[in-house]
Amino acid sequence: MSEALIAVQRVTKQVADSSGTLTILHEISFELRPAESVAIVGASGSGKSTLLAILAGLDVPSSGTVVVAGTDLFRLDEDARAALRSRTMGFVFQSFQLLGNLTALENVMLPLELLGQRDARAAATAMLQRVGLGERLGHYPKLLSGGEQQRVALARAFVVRPAVLLADEPTGSLDFATGEKVMALMFELNREAGTTLVLVTHDRAIAARCQRQLSLEAGRLVGDVASATA
Repeated sequence: MSEALIAVQRVTKQVADSSGTLTILHEISFELRPAESVAIVGASGSGKSTLLAILAGLDVPSSGTVVVAGTDLFRLDEDARAALRSRTMGFVFQSFQLLGNLTALENVMLPLELLGQRDARAAATAMLQRVGLGERLGHYPKLLSGGEQQRVALARAFVVRPAVLLADEPTGSLDFATGEKVMALMFELNREAGTTLVLVTHDRAIAARCQRQLSLEAGRLVGDVASATA
C-alpha cells in the first residue's frame, strides 16, 4: 500500500465563546492516499469546513498534527505553510473566489506566475480550453455565468497540477443541472491528474462518487466507509 499523502492525527479545534470553551473538532484521525477521492459529509455545524481549513493549513488546530507529503504543517510558520500550499494544493470554493479585475486567462495564469513558471500563458490557455472556455479567455468574471466561473476556478486549481485538491461545497452556488456538469468535469480532471481529492459536501449523491466518505457529527469522526458506487 502506498504511503499516506495526508496523515491527520488526533486533531482537536477549540474556541472560546461566551459560555466557555467550544469544541469544534474532537480528536480527528485519518489518512489519505495518493490519488484517493474522499468526501467529508455531515450536517451544518459538524466541523466540515473547519477540518478542510486545517488540512490546508489555513486554520491552526488546538492540538494534533497534519502531515502533508511528509511535512508537518504546524511545525512551519505561516509563510512556509503558504509556500507549501502553492506547491501542493489546489482549491475550489462555493463562491468561486475569482479576482474580478482579472480576465479568465489572467485568473488561471496567476498561480503559475506566483510559482515563477515561464509558460504560464500557454499552460493557462490550454487548461481553459480543456474545461470548454477557450472562447472566454478575455472575459472578466462578471461577464461569465456561475457555471463558467466555477469552470475557471477548476482550471485555476488544476493548472498547477496539485497533489491535493480541496473543494468546499463546489456546487453550492449553482443550479442542479449546472452543478452536475461541473462535478462531472471535476471528477474527470481529478482522474486525469491523479490528484488526491478532498471534497466537503452535504450532497450524499456527490459524496457517493468519491471512493471514501468521512462522516462528522458534532465535531467527531463517526464514520469512515468506502462508497458503494464510486
